[in-house]
Amino acid sequence: MSTATLTRLPAWTALADHAHVMADRPMRALFAAEPKRFDNFSRRLGPLLVDYSKHRITAETMTLLMALARARDVEGGRAAMFAGQRINVTENRAVLHVALRNLSDRAMAVDGQDVMPDVRAVRARLKSFSEAVRSGARRGATGKPIRHIVNIGIGGSHLGPMFVADALKDHQRPDLSLDFVSNPDRTQIDDVLKSLDPAATLFVISSKTFTTVETMANAHVAQAWIKGTLGNAAVPHHFAAISTNLKAVAAFGIDPDAVFPMWDWVGGRYSLWSAIGLSVILACGYDVFAAMLAGAEAMDRHFEQAPLEQNLPVILALLGIWYTDFFAAPALAVLPYDHRLRLLPAHLQQVDMESNGKGVTVDGTPIGRSGPIVFGGGGSDSQHSFFQLLHQGPHLIPCDFVVALQGGDQASRDLLLANAFAQTEALMRGRSQDEVTGTAEVLKPHRSFSGNRPSTTIVLDAVTPASLGMLIALYEHKVFVQGLIWGVDSFDQWGVELGKELATGLLPALRGTGAAPRDSSTAGLVATYRAARGD
Repeated sequence: MSTATLTRLPAWTALADHAHVMADRPMRALFAAEPKRFDNFSRRLGPLLVDYSKHRITAETMTLLMALARARDVEGGRAAMFAGQRINVTENRAVLHVALRNLSDRAMAVDGQDVMPDVRAVRARLKSFSEAVRSGARRGATGKPIRHIVNIGIGGSHLGPMFVADALKDHQRPDLSLDFVSNPDRTQIDDVLKSLDPAATLFVISSKTFTTVETMANAHVAQAWIKGTLGNAAVPHHFAAISTNLKAVAAFGIDPDAVFPMWDWVGGRYSLWSAIGLSVILACGYDVFAAMLAGAEAMDRHFEQAPLEQNLPVILALLGIWYTDFFAAPALAVLPYDHRLRLLPAHLQQVDMESNGKGVTVDGTPIGRSGPIVFGGGGSDSQHSFFQLLHQGPHLIPCDFVVALQGGDQASRDLLLANAFAQTEALMRGRSQDEVTGTAEVLKPHRSFSGNRPSTTIVLDAVTPASLGMLIALYEHKVFVQGLIWGVDSFDQWGVELGKELATGLLPALRGTGAAPRDSSTAGLVATYRAARGD
């Protein structure tokens, strides 16, 4: 369905008319008129509560949004994903990352073939391998136990596992360090390696094709480091890989027992649930990883079975549609008020913007708007940086506040949550010039706040493996629902290809062995670099 068709739907035009009405209705008035507004616009699922009462919505708004979801057949799209249909149209692939966290005996098929036997077999191998490393049964070449894990990947092979590992750091064994390397800038891997003992280090190389340029550049640095300190024969003892290119992996020198597969029905940004999570399993233990899978599975079942009106991913998706399309909101701020969730914004940037940052619909029709710009950071630090824009800037930017009720000592948690909840109230209420007291009239415009700025507060009982799995799956499904409504392919990423292709062509030019670039700007930059390197 094209964008033009979308905007001509009766459900769409009804929302457009309703948006004109809601534009002038302050949330202050909505709360005053509806004492039980929190009860009416919040929902709990296990250890996770979503409060969406501080939005520019009424019951009528939600009814109209649900009508749009049904007009776009969100239920049918949801069923197609769980059925293993090839909903990644441009790459002709199924999208079945939900199978990776299916812990039941339910069959999940692609092209009529149940994938669960393979998924369970890989889980068993991950458990066995990780337990051998953690127990010391599998050691380095000199007989030392492994005490340092280094994950080498990029994109979904880096951002997701790094976020999860940081979030679950309290579950990490204290005698096992874990580092992540993604940047081809040699400085990063050099900084990591200089403090490690090669005899006690295991590298996890994550590259489906085993040809990813950045990943393989770092992998070869690691390989040279091991060979240079321990000898060529040490390589099989100090590397594991997640890849389907078994020939290239073998040529690199990795033990076949330390190689784990990926499937083409798992996109990179959804791959942390697969063997890509090996570094997390090694650091935290397989049982911790399995608990995270269970949390995600609980969200999957909720998303698949709950009516749209009670469905948390659907509700969040529709609120995003409401602001992006009917209030021209350009961005979404993700604001975790828990140190263990500080990397959530970076992970969600890929999950959201790589999925729905598309310029055309599935049928190739140009689209006016799609996914928002996602940005954010730890809430406490962000209050002292970009919150100024959120409160008084000219752009309407919805915010997701993510908090945990437990963690750390009580006094610090009290302070943390007081700030988080106060920010949501300030964004909603604002402060009129009449309410500004004790200041000169000329300063009142500077010290007033328009308010009426929407926010969702996602409350975890605590940051646990299960609640973390639920949280990540909540956002994954939210993004999928928005893609269904906009009519884009949320599972391809052609936008990343052109730059990579041009970089491959430019590399010889930078080294003086290739043709000069065609435009004067790029040619000038190349010449500047070559002069700096003494060419």
